[in-house]
Amino acid sequence: MASQYNPQDIEEKWQEHWESLGVYRAHDKSEKPKFYSLVMFPYPSGDLHMGHMRVYTISDVISRRMRMLGYNVLNPMGWDAFGLPAENAAIKHQKHPQNWTKENIRFMRDEQLKKLGTSYDWQREVTTCDADYYGWTQWLFLKFYEKGLAVRKEAPVNWCPDCHTVLANEQVVDGACWRHMETRVEQKKMSQWFLRITAYADELLDDLERLTGWPEPVRIMQQNWIGKSVGAELRFTVESKPNVQISVFTTRPDTVFGVSYVVLAPENPLVEELTTDEQRDAVRKYVDEAKHKTELDRMATEKSKTGIPLGTHVINPYNGDVVPILVADYVLMTYGTGAVMGVPAHDERDFQFAKNLNLPVKEVISPNGEASGELEAAYIEPGVLINSGEFNGLKNEDAKEKITEWAVDQACGSKRVNWRLRDWLISRQRYWGCPIPLVHCDACGIVPVKEADLPVVLPVEGIEITGQGGSPLTRMDSFLNVKCPACGKDAKRETDTMDTFIDSSWYFLRYADATNKKEAFAKANVDYWMPVDQYVGGIEHAILHLLYSRFFTKACRDVGLVTCDEPFENLLSQGMVTKFSSISGRIEKMSKSRGNVVGTTDFFKKYGADSARLFTLFAAPPEQELEWSEEGAIGQYRFLGRVWRIVTELIETGAVTAFHGEVVHDKLDESGKNFHKLVHKTIKAVSNDLERGRYIFNTAIARCMELVNGLYKYAQELNARSTNGNGKAAKSADGAALLAPQGHDLSTDELELLSFAIRNLLLLLAPMAPHISEELWKQAGYIVKDNDSIHVTAWPTFKEELTIDNQIELVLQVNGKIVNKVPAPRGLEKKAAEELALADDKMKSKIEGQAVKKVIVVPDKLVNVVVAPQ
Repeated sequence: MASQYNPQDIEEKWQEHWESLGVYRAHDKSEKPKFYSLVMFPYPSGDLHMGHMRVYTISDVISRRMRMLGYNVLNPMGWDAFGLPAENAAIKHQKHPQNWTKENIRFMRDEQLKKLGTSYDWQREVTTCDADYYGWTQWLFLKFYEKGLAVRKEAPVNWCPDCHTVLANEQVVDGACWRHMETRVEQKKMSQWFLRITAYADELLDDLERLTGWPEPVRIMQQNWIGKSVGAELRFTVESKPNVQISVFTTRPDTVFGVSYVVLAPENPLVEELTTDEQRDAVRKYVDEAKHKTELDRMATEKSKTGIPLGTHVINPYNGDVVPILVADYVLMTYGTGAVMGVPAHDERDFQFAKNLNLPVKEVISPNGEASGELEAAYIEPGVLINSGEFNGLKNEDAKEKITEWAVDQACGSKRVNWRLRDWLISRQRYWGCPIPLVHCDACGIVPVKEADLPVVLPVEGIEITGQGGSPLTRMDSFLNVKCPACGKDAKRETDTMDTFIDSSWYFLRYADATNKKEAFAKANVDYWMPVDQYVGGIEHAILHLLYSRFFTKACRDVGLVTCDEPFENLLSQGMVTKFSSISGRIEKMSKSRGNVVGTTDFFKKYGADSARLFTLFAAPPEQELEWSEEGAIGQYRFLGRVWRIVTELIETGAVTAFHGEVVHDKLDESGKNFHKLVHKTIKAVSNDLERGRYIFNTAIARCMELVNGLYKYAQELNARSTNGNGKAAKSADGAALLAPQGHDLSTDELELLSFAIRNLLLLLAPMAPHISEELWKQAGYIVKDNDSIHVTAWPTFKEELTIDNQIELVLQVNGKIVNKVPAPRGLEKKAAEELALADDKMKSKIEGQAVKKVIVVPDKLVNVVVAPQ
């Protein structure tokens, strides 16, 4: 038996053993309750670092413990393998994306995730770039197409000149491509494929209330992204063209009497129609400049707003005011009506715009119903209407409804709900993605590929990937030229591929039936496993992936493929791992680009996966950022070394055996009783810390450390009084002093207590440090048959009465201020507690010479002596 903890001797051995036994395979039918544990699957970039390992460790601990609690656990893993990074990396390394991706998957699976000691069911592994996966992605697309959820339409799109493809709005970060932060995104108009996520806007918003197991910040982010706005659509007549009206959407109809201008989006077709000859050249120049700005650039609040008059005016139907029409790039054609009314007195953006262009500011709401004079800033708080005709004196919230009703009666407006959410743009003009299974026929139009002909296979041979000129599929005749599925005439394949977020929007459904060759998944399987009970992943996916997955699930439900309404019951968004970057000179998210990554391979070889797992769990609560510390990680290695030493010594000296029974508490001496209670307290505390929805891993590990300290102390006490009573520590065969007592010197009760403690310590550590726990479990004699494992052993239980201390700390107060804290028996009578408090020296000194008015006793907590003021 090795005296020193050496993870290299045990970790790979147990990983191979677990895999050969199939310990972690999930069963689609079981009498056990199900638990679907899911971690966001990785992009196979080639190398995972310690920043990535945190999320996989968190999810793995949850899975392992639920398995020990008797659940049928599905804990799968796969690869989000399509997308631009693989194509770009293939160009850089002069490898085909498929070869590059497959090589990375092999390394990340076999050399990293498996060596971390994860408990995945690898039989359910999915890879989104495999035809047996993306063929079903295509099938789902066709189902959505049949239902009218997949549509083709012309729309302004975000174009990345580096990627040569369209980006979804969510993939534009601060006006730049999310993959190339130095590249400004441009605006183009193109025919694109969209999924009509807006058809589910109400449900996506309303069902957020059901997601009580999600972090509130994530729900708020989704709510804001969906962006429901309740207001009114008001119509302004163009003064010079009475037959032309400009409609605006507003959530503030109560401010309509304060309109001092109307603004059109540069893309609004009315701009050209309503521009005067004198303004035409200037307006056209402004509109052209706006085309080179992204929507996010135009909406940025920190930038000064610009605009230019068209030379024409509209009439405000509420008060007859004639106000100018302008064009400004902060107005978007894709939101609302492509026109807004300007009320500078009561909107911060409008106020600044009006000041920049010397437009009038008219106050129509004030705090008290009195005019405030010249405003120095927009007043945006609630108030009372002024300068608003018949609506004067109304509270502005009441006026919203009244003014809208007036607009409806006068046929110059209506109630309206507007959404920030837009249809999901899924077209990509790149090669490495799931082909869209549609054909363009001159005679028939757009025709879906027959289901029997799926998958439309992405060609591998004969493809030249340069990254220039769009997708190489447009230049590959053997892929492009096909017969129309409807009429048999010559036709062309759709050459756009799907956004990679399509693949990750249903992978959790495929895991439920990953090897099914006949259908995407059997309904019985997904209805058994779904929804996911615990999803773990980064908060950076709060909008993109999570919203799309919710939409996909609801759409699949309406197609009749699933029963559940929501995919993820509970969500844990772990904080990122940070480390000092020598490039930036500050602590930043661990990233290759910042030169601050810590690789897994070398660390595992030196200190073991269990040490890495414990550090990522111990250094911070899971939702918070974690700063990587080499010394902190090594500290966990030392802790595991202490566990190894005490357990192996107790086994070597015969002080520990494979004990399955219960310790008789009353037979123990005082020291034994205290230690026995510590074991039960630890089981209770760790169980509570790892409870569903809590997951306080750092304190769970701290409790285990306290138990190890208690184990050392108790073992040393036993050792000190053994060895013929001479007080000298026993020695091992090589003469080294042993911490552990000799088994033959101990009573049966002491032997049972030590064995009980070791058994439960290892069980508590098992989900977090699986390798060392399994090895010591075997050495202690618990593994008898080949299929025995600590990881399929029941989670330990505790006796509540043994978690309660007989002695408590009683707080003594005078007039509510703490004077002292003293030990007292639990359950002390009120009269006895009062006497104990009044007899305390510090209390007597504090109240000396003062009249005691009353004594307040809160049992087992405090005694407050109330004295009269001197």
